[in-house]
Amino acid sequence: MFLPAMAYDPEFEVGTSNLERYCANMAAKNVSVLILYNNERKILLQHRTKDAPTFPDYWAFFGGGVEEGESAEQAVKRESLEELGYELTGPRLFTAQKFFYNGDEYTKHVFVEQYNGKGLTLGEGQGMGWFLAAETKDLMMNDHDRSVIDAMKNILSPASSR
Repeated sequence: MFLPAMAYDPEFEVGTSNLERYCANMAAKNVSVLILYNNERKILLQHRTKDAPTFPDYWAFFGGGVEEGESAEQAVKRESLEELGYELTGPRLFTAQKFFYNGDEYTKHVFVEQYNGKGLTLGEGQGMGWFLAAETKDLMMNDHDRSVIDAMKNILSPASSR
């Protein structure tokens, strides 16, 4: 495994300084997303449909809304099953970030897990693909997803393998 255990980094968090506030208050605009990575240091991204309600036709992380009464971790596990047919075994929180889209405020909980090689079935979106961090620069992506990938570049770079 090339990705070390990650600790929550409050310096990376966008727009706030208290992760627990997010986790304790799961409002309708909380989302949980997954960065699934493989041994080749690639991350899995979803190509959203052209009619997606948010970020149509963009490349993004797999995931979705946190439902009432659900934790951010429960949400990312559910979304992984719904969107990929993939059962997560130990997703780790990488960061939480606040962003705005069409006048609405969202909090995105970003989880990471190493891919175990089991089959993936696209259940949502128009496509998916594995990308090195550097290969994402020409993809249509939102700025807050790019900031997460940029924060992970050092972790996912060949020089960081041990």
